[in-house]
Amino acid sequence: MFSATGMPSAASAVFSAYASFAGTMMLVRSMANDLVPAQVRSYIQSTLRYLFTPLSNKLTVVVDEHCGLTRNQVYDASEVYLRTKINPNTERFKVGKTSRQRRLRVSLEKGEEIVDRFENLQLQWRFVSIEPENRHSGEKRFFELSFNKKFKDRVLNNYLPFVLDKAKDIKDSEKVVKLYTRDCIFNDDEGGRCGVWGSINLEHPATFGTLAMEPEMKKAIIEDLDRFVRRKDFYKKVGKAWKRGYLLYGPPGTGKSSLIAAMANYLKFDIYDLELTSLYSNSELRRILVSTTNRSIIVIEDIDCSVEVHGREIAGDVTGASSTKLTLSGLLNFIDGLWSSCGDERIIVFTTNHKHRIDPALLRPGRMDMHIHMSYCTFQGFKLLAWNYLGVHGNHKLVPEIEGLIENVNVTPAEVAEELMKSEDTDMALGGLVNFLKRKKMAAEEINEEKCGNNGVEESSSAEGEGAKRLKIDNINIRRKSVRNIGRSLSRGGMLPRLPR
Repeated sequence: MFSATGMPSAASAVFSAYASFAGTMMLVRSMANDLVPAQVRSYIQSTLRYLFTPLSNKLTVVVDEHCGLTRNQVYDASEVYLRTKINPNTERFKVGKTSRQRRLRVSLEKGEEIVDRFENLQLQWRFVSIEPENRHSGEKRFFELSFNKKFKDRVLNNYLPFVLDKAKDIKDSEKVVKLYTRDCIFNDDEGGRCGVWGSINLEHPATFGTLAMEPEMKKAIIEDLDRFVRRKDFYKKVGKAWKRGYLLYGPPGTGKSSLIAAMANYLKFDIYDLELTSLYSNSELRRILVSTTNRSIIVIEDIDCSVEVHGREIAGDVTGASSTKLTLSGLLNFIDGLWSSCGDERIIVFTTNHKHRIDPALLRPGRMDMHIHMSYCTFQGFKLLAWNYLGVHGNHKLVPEIEGLIENVNVTPAEVAEELMKSEDTDMALGGLVNFLKRKKMAAEEINEEKCGNNGVEESSSAEGEGAKRLKIDNINIRRKSVRNIGRSLSRGGMLPRLPR
């Protein structure tokens, strides 16, 4: 036992011994730093750490934001995938939204952890963000994925590919379809012209459910699109570029633009609106093709009247002299030549009001694979429009009369939709459509009668002589002119002209 008088001396002895030991260790450390190389010291430290650290069954995979100078696809996929795994147990996360995004976007805050399960495996994600040491270096961000090391092969071969595929599906479902057009045209150093693709969000609400088309035709188009997007390996096996060509032809107002929008909304493909009349050369056409992205629809509208094909050249001069270096062969190479294989999963859509005006070289399979006739409105199309606009099924009292009129009148879906939009009252809207169809029917009958009258004049001209023929034609033309003047006189408040006999 220590006495009260002996305690200070004992404490002093302990402190003295500690100071001596500390001084000795500092001397040894200094000598080791001077005499032992740094590599040897590092090896000794790692060996001691390995010997005195208990063995762990935990393995951590680091997923950096960049692979060299490029983005790490695994990091981007993990960021998208983990947004869907945020749950009430998550204490902190970030939220934001840009003007072009349709919904709020959430993401992990640094230091937060997410626990995920995959095939009875428990995996732990942690988001790490290291602030830069100086203003010239950027923030370092990465994910840490921890799991039992005995499941390393299953995580690398099954789980991470699953995260990549799941992230792709999420991005496709959240994608905002964009409509691209070329603007900011300027001359380049080689004397050609360049343009920059500008884009806006495609707000067109058309879907296959709202299109006034025959159900069989819509089903055929959807099946063709589905078959196209899932056959990447098939196109590679047969040695064909992964693309598809469509020709939409028919009268104006039959829904060609709406069908393109429905295709884009269905596939989540961006649309590139290409005007051939604005192009200068084949090289410019190739540059445009290279600047488009995969999973897109390239639209060339009114192919029959946007260019004039003369001698395998696309000319812009009515005299026949070529005013541009853009040739038909360049266009064909753009569609199915070597340059058409510079991207994947592309659709090229041509539209025209007059199919017979298109060069036969463009119509063959491989260039325009599927020809879709956009016809006048049918009774099935009317029923779909009536349901979409008025919520009316086929049991309204005016429906039978409309069915009979539509079968005998050439009316476009756009015209029918315009009449249905004129009133929110069902009876008034359908009644207005009936009157509109009757007027179109009467106009068509008058045109047919005039045609028959002209034919009668031509048939009787041989018997009556050229003088009688000209007299009858002049009388008919005078009457037509006088009828047109009636409306003008009435609108001006004047007297009605007297019709010649």
